[in-house]
Amino acid sequence: MSVRITSVDKGSPADKARIKAGESLVSINGNAIHDILDYQFYASDKKLVIELEDKTVKVRKGEYDDLGLNFETYLMDCKQHCKNNCVFCFINQLPKGMRETLYFKDDDSRLSFLQGNYITMTNLSDEDVDRIIKMKLPMNISVHTTNPELRVKLTKNPNAGKCLDYLYKMAAAGIEINTQIVLCPGLNDGKELEKTLTDLCMLYP
Repeated sequence: MSVRITSVDKGSPADKARIKAGESLVSINGNAIHDILDYQFYASDKKLVIELEDKTVKVRKGEYDDLGLNFETYLMDCKQHCKNNCVFCFINQLPKGMRETLYFKDDDSRLSFLQGNYITMTNLSDEDVDRIIKMKLPMNISVHTTNPELRVKLTKNPNAGKCLDYLYKMAAAGIEINTQIVLCPGLNDGKELEKTLTDLCMLYP
């Protein structure tokens, strides 16, 4: 996989290395670049070996200095769409005729880190979670309940209960997690809420 470079910041380390707009980025220091998280994480080193489709260049720069590459989209690929149909979804309750972007339901761990969005984890894979742990990315997670069966009922997603394991795995690895609960009377309140809060408190360091 490669990602097309749309522009290079003038005077940047990439510019000095004669990387040009229109070239395609393949890897940095041997690590494949799939999206903005890979790019920012692996481009933070002082010494970089950058593989493009048609050449390889070496770059020296200050640690964490911006490499200076820009891409077609902010994430470098498509946003991950929400696969849930939550009983309380506010987007489903929006009136018709509004701006099209308001109707897009994202559930993207990258936007959780970069923009503070909350995710349900139903879009996550084992590889996604391993990367979150490797990069030590804080996450914002919509828990709603720690009861697997009830979580499936609330989100109308059969994977919603099983993916709670990701929450426990990230917490055990020391990932900083903000959680939220959308409280639905008669569903996840009362004893269910008490259990959820007790379970979440157990994850506190």
